[in-house]
Amino acid sequence: MIEDKGIATNQYLTFFLDEDLFALDIASVREVLDYTNITRIPKTPEFMRGVINLRGKAVPVVDLRLKFGMGETERTVNTCIIIVEVEIDGEKTIMGALADSVQEVFELDPETIEPPPKLGTKIRSDFIKGMGKYNDKFIIILDINKVFSVEELSLVQDVQGENKEQIVQCEESEV
Repeated sequence: MIEDKGIATNQYLTFFLDEDLFALDIASVREVLDYTNITRIPKTPEFMRGVINLRGKAVPVVDLRLKFGMGETERTVNTCIIIVEVEIDGEKTIMGALADSVQEVFELDPETIEPPPKLGTKIRSDFIKGMGKYNDKFIIILDINKVFSVEELSLVQDVQGENKEQIVQCEESEV
C-alpha cells in the first residue's frame, strides 16, 4: 500500500509522456490547465521551461520529458500543464509539469501496485512510487517529491520569487 504521511490514497491522475503512461497521486495534483504561453527564464536548467501566470502568481513549469531524457515536449492540442504541489524541506511549493496528454482520474487497488523495478525503465527507479496495472496497461506511478533534487526545487522557488514582478510588468505592457 502506498502511503504519504500516513494518508493512504488510491486515486491517481494518469497522463502520457511520449508513449508511456504515468500517474500522480491525486493528493499532489491541484489542477490541470490547457497549454498556455510560458515565459522563458534565462540561466535556468533546460528542463525548466519558464513560468506561467496562474491567477497573478508566477508558477514555474518543468518539462518532465526533458527531465527523464525523452526529448522536449512539443505543443499539441492535447498538451497540458499539471499543477502539482511539491514538498521541499517540509515546505510546499507549487509548480507545473508539462504532459503530452492527461487521461483520467481513477482508483487503483493498492494490492495491484508492484514495487518499482530496479531495471528496465527509462527513468530512475527512485522517482517511481510503484508500478500499477489498469486495463492491461502498466502505469508508472511517480513520486513527484523525489523527481527533483533539493537544489532543483530551490531553483524553482527562486524563479517564483524573482520573476513574479517581471510577469506582472509584461502583462501590464500587453494591455
